[in-house]
Amino acid sequence: MPTTEELQRIATQVRRDIIRMINGAASGHPGGSLGVADFLTVLYFEIMRPDPGKFDMDGKDEDLFFLSNGHVCPAWYSVLARYGFFPVPELGTLRKLGSRLQGHPSTFEKLPGVRMASGSLGQGLSVSIGAAIAKKMNGDKRLVYTLCGDGELEEGSNWEALMFAPAKKIDNLIAVIDYNGQQIDGPVDKVMPLGNLRAKFEAFGWEVTEMDGNNIEEVLNVLNRVKSLTGKGKPNVIIMHTHMGSGVDFMTDNHEWHGVPPTNEQAARALSQLQETLGDY
Repeated sequence: MPTTEELQRIATQVRRDIIRMINGAASGHPGGSLGVADFLTVLYFEIMRPDPGKFDMDGKDEDLFFLSNGHVCPAWYSVLARYGFFPVPELGTLRKLGSRLQGHPSTFEKLPGVRMASGSLGQGLSVSIGAAIAKKMNGDKRLVYTLCGDGELEEGSNWEALMFAPAKKIDNLIAVIDYNGQQIDGPVDKVMPLGNLRAKFEAFGWEVTEMDGNNIEEVLNVLNRVKSLTGKGKPNVIIMHTHMGSGVDFMTDNHEWHGVPPTNEQAARALSQLQETLGDY
């Protein structure tokens, strides 16, 4: 069981991987990827702890994770590789021709750890609900997790899913909203304000928890606490407050880094703020 300090070191290396991968590809989405590095690190290395050697598409008798906001996949790829799903050096192939590491996750390349293609936003929550229903039908007691973006909630399909889950008592599901307040065209509050998101989820019948997604200890404590709330007739959602570009000062809270790769000079500057902890690929 990793300590909080060990989890922080992993998350820091994940951030290094993100910068190097996107810089090497000269394409990608660094801002959101950096923001969710802490959450994905804790989810895999402490909460779910899957067995990479037993990965299959069914995921029977194990927790499942679905990434809905697929553009933050560099963070996910790094966590998957560092956890042992595929060789770490493969991270250097991000967005390259023939790579299994597509710019948005794909199942066509059969990359271990990936069970859903995502990139067209607004689909992950519905897929996760379907997986949670399947687990109930199969008598499988494990949980389903999904990560969605805040700007992604502008997709109407999410609100159909948000109505469906409480109505059908999907209580083996934990949805996490990456609430960084930024999207490709600017602040979410200017593009399409979400209003009181907590009140909306509660009105729909969800159990709502909030957390600081860039505080490793808090992420760990909250995820463990929310796990204890499952199985009680209501779906759970965590509104996770993060900073786009977290860990790199000139990217933090700046929507312009949603989908712009760092230049070599910018990458070097970013890496100087992130200590190498597990060894670069």
